[in-house]
Amino acid sequence: MEQFISCCGLDCATCDARIATIKDDDELRRATSEKWQKLYNAPNISPELINCLGCRQEGVKFAHCYNCEIRNCAKTKKFETCGDCPELETCAIVAKVHQFLPEAMSNLKNLN
Repeated sequence: MEQFISCCGLDCATCDARIATIKDDDELRRATSEKWQKLYNAPNISPELINCLGCRQEGVKFAHCYNCEIRNCAKTKKFETCGDCPELETCAIVAKVHQFLPEAMSNLKNLN
């Protein structure tokens, strides 16, 4: 499977939001919405918001991606991902993701 690594290190290729978008699968959108609401204590994630092709890919993005502090920081510093940043290991911004999904840090370290 092809890897589409986001700025923070998530593998968009395996993301249910991306899969639901590509397949136009409303049932997967509903299931993803319910899962993310519980997992991240985010009751405002409705199935209608589950549309994304990945934060570094052309096309539709999850609504949060447009204002994502991590994505905006990487873009401002002209980095492809946080893996290009010398502050990766100590960054409090991207740590917000890595505390829940440590595999994202591994993805960034294994990009190059």
